[in-house]
Amino acid sequence: MRLSAGYDEDGMVEVTEGLSIARGIALEDEQGIGPLTLGGFVREVTARHGPAEAAVIHLEDRVERWTYDDLWARSMEVARALMACGVGKGTRVGVLATNRLEFLSGVFGTALAGGVAMTVSTFFTPAELETVLQMGGCSVLLLERRVLKKDFAQILVDLEPQIGSAAPGEVASTRFPFLRHLAVIDSDEGLGAIEGWSTFLARGDAIDPALVDAAAASVQPSDPGVLFFSSGSTGKAKGILSAHRGVCLQLWRWPQWYAVTEPPRTWSANGFFWSGNFSMALGGTLGSGGSLVLQRWFDAAEALTLMEAERATMMLAWPHQWAQLIAAPNYESVDLSAMHYIDAATPCAQHPTINTRWREPAQAFGNTETFTLISVFPSGTPEDVAGKSHGLPTAGSTIKVVDPLTGVTMPLGERGEIAVKGPTLMLGYLGVPLDETLDGEGFLRTADGGYIDAQGRLFWEGRLNDIIKTGGANVSPLEIDEVIRAHPQVKVSQTVGVPDELLGELVVTCIVPVEGTNPEGASIRDFAKEKLASYKVPRRILFVAESDLKTTGSAKIKTADLRKLAAERLEAEGALG
Repeated sequence: MRLSAGYDEDGMVEVTEGLSIARGIALEDEQGIGPLTLGGFVREVTARHGPAEAAVIHLEDRVERWTYDDLWARSMEVARALMACGVGKGTRVGVLATNRLEFLSGVFGTALAGGVAMTVSTFFTPAELETVLQMGGCSVLLLERRVLKKDFAQILVDLEPQIGSAAPGEVASTRFPFLRHLAVIDSDEGLGAIEGWSTFLARGDAIDPALVDAAAASVQPSDPGVLFFSSGSTGKAKGILSAHRGVCLQLWRWPQWYAVTEPPRTWSANGFFWSGNFSMALGGTLGSGGSLVLQRWFDAAEALTLMEAERATMMLAWPHQWAQLIAAPNYESVDLSAMHYIDAATPCAQHPTINTRWREPAQAFGNTETFTLISVFPSGTPEDVAGKSHGLPTAGSTIKVVDPLTGVTMPLGERGEIAVKGPTLMLGYLGVPLDETLDGEGFLRTADGGYIDAQGRLFWEGRLNDIIKTGGANVSPLEIDEVIRAHPQVKVSQTVGVPDELLGELVVTCIVPVEGTNPEGASIRDFAKEKLASYKVPRRILFVAESDLKTTGSAKIKTADLRKLAAERLEAEGALG
């Protein structure tokens, strides 16, 4: 089979001639990659940046700062305590916490002890928490007790009363059969079997640090390293197990994708229990010697004050948070002049004190299964190279586009389902045999639609179940929303397909107007007609409240819920049938 090649600034991307298959450069040719275990990662960044600040957090009554040396020492402290609790190679350790210093020492301490860090979202309801703990089977759970109005210690006691009555280390629960030790990370006061933090850490006093070193050295890059839970458009959690190698490759890559020139001071309030925030923040920051400016949960006014006080240079915010930041009472007066790593095209980058031309590496595609990106163009890639694509395959990775029904590889340039494999691909879903997840060639079929061009660039067009089939044509909601979001009176645009007897599906765009404006559907459609083919122009425009847009934990709009809402609205208006 003859091959053609597309080129980027760093190397060659191989394209199988005539077929929708693109391969990244060989993994051994990739530059800037360090140790490929999480224990090796934290050891390496400590060796490089020891006395420099690694993270800072502002709590109610104090400010805490950790250097890289502190991060290492605190992680070793946790590792020794975990080993005293019987944690060995492959033991799962749950970390249920917001973005705080102890989250970092909990995850890296688990890695040094040989365990698998199981991150748990603080957004979970009691029922979801129960499901995840049963699914994940962690033996130790490190938890932040108080998160806003939640008391997770009490929630656990309510789920399993024995936790409230048993002594520390004596839990024997049929509801959580593997769980043996629990500790709160934000207090020295425990509850029943849940130990206070200082008491838990004291367990490790008898463990020789050399034993931790030996345990960490025995961990291989191919061993399980982390267990994350992903919620897709359905909101149902899936346990995704990843190897150390996959996670660490991404941690070392993010500084390169960000084109970091000066180590960033990175503000983020989005949970590190999501793989994207974990790898972007920890990789982009710790991997380059920067400092994490931690905020436990998002509060716009507090975030701006924190960014000003800590001279933050990088802002990791979801699009729905931009409007809240701009609406905060201190937005106009805050000094954000240190900010550099914020996409120049985002609303917050227009702040009068910010002056940057930096662009986020947003032309990319990935998911939790690939521990973020498997195709990307780094920040600063010229537009004539990247175009409107979603990047080239990462090193060692292969992307193909297949027929969604038959699995046969599509001819080059034709649309189909995106399938991926590579060194960052997950080890598997919890409870699902790998042969039920991957195809016969080891590819994960993503249920995302798109195509590959002759240069090996991937063009992502959205979830296959979001692709609208109207009047015999396939329409990408992403293309429509990209046009409509440019309208000055549109704050949020989300296009969905609603069942229709005549067309199959009706193209319907749901819009949250900019506050204080009153756009008309006809004007929006006229605006769209200037750039969209007639069959892509929404047949109906529905104006909705932002509260109508239900989202997943990672801020993705639940299109299934929105599709249902749109259908109900149109039916009530007599527009369907």
